[in-house]
Amino acid sequence: MELEVRHLRAVCAIADTGSLHKAARQLGMSQPSLTTQLRRIEDSIGGRLFARERTGCRPTPLGQVLLSRARPLVAEMRELVTEARAVAAKAGDGPDLRIGSTPSRAIPGWLRRLRARHPQGRPSIQTDMSADALLRLVAEGQLDVAFVHEVEGSPLRPPPGLAHRVLVEREPQFVGMAADHPAAAKETVPLADLADEQWMVDPTVDGERTGLLRMLRSAGITPRVLHGDYVTAATLVVTGDVVTIYQPTSLGRPGVVIRPLEGDPLCVRLLLAGRTEEDLDRAYEDLEAAYWEAAWESAEYRAWLRRAPGGSGRAA
Repeated sequence: MELEVRHLRAVCAIADTGSLHKAARQLGMSQPSLTTQLRRIEDSIGGRLFARERTGCRPTPLGQVLLSRARPLVAEMRELVTEARAVAAKAGDGPDLRIGSTPSRAIPGWLRRLRARHPQGRPSIQTDMSADALLRLVAEGQLDVAFVHEVEGSPLRPPPGLAHRVLVEREPQFVGMAADHPAAAKETVPLADLADEQWMVDPTVDGERTGLLRMLRSAGITPRVLHGDYVTAATLVVTGDVVTIYQPTSLGRPGVVIRPLEGDPLCVRLLLAGRTEEDLDRAYEDLEAAYWEAAWESAEYRAWLRRAPGGSGRAA
């Protein structure tokens, strides 16, 4: 088997993450597929590149030699693709804006504005629960920009060299509960009112589980946290089995009430990242308008913004 750039990229991802599982998620493939690919690479090289330990994967001396040559090659290929795409775009026949985003109600309005501004364009969207995964795709030239959130106290790990602009420095996270929950009648909910509840959180959202546990423990609450995707969580909220975190732009659904948490104990920073300032220029203004449009549509967030210093003018 001849080594290709994709093989070198896989080896670098394993070394960077220290885990076959994390590397597979970063590369958008299954762990068994990556394990098989690594085995073929090692067979082609003629030796083991990683020592599999209880704590993860550690490069062997042979792996270190390969990595020392692979990293510059992968970086150069990334730069080559980026430069070629930039030249093609200026010529008018290149790819359109490729957007990545963690889930957000701002996405439809963002795409609508981009299409209106560039009628001949075809902006594409790729969503992922992992902000770090999206940032890596931007760094690798597979996306032009990524709209992501960073949980307070749990910094993201962006690759070096990315440009970014902060859309919202501190966005509060709300709580969703069953409509008949005793705390649902309150304007803001003290965490003490939820002390006996089970929380459901998606562990693939970077930093969110850690932030939730930190919030509950700081309030003196022994965490009762279940793992699950947010579609399942929304269903279980209706039946009263769990409560869960909601973005403030979220709109309610039958049987669910969304309320701010007293004191805003869990917040995120919203930012747009790109490889260049030019990429950010192409996307930021429309994203900003779309976000505040979505914010204004949420009655709970609108009320929160009106109470927050300087919030009402921006939301309007």
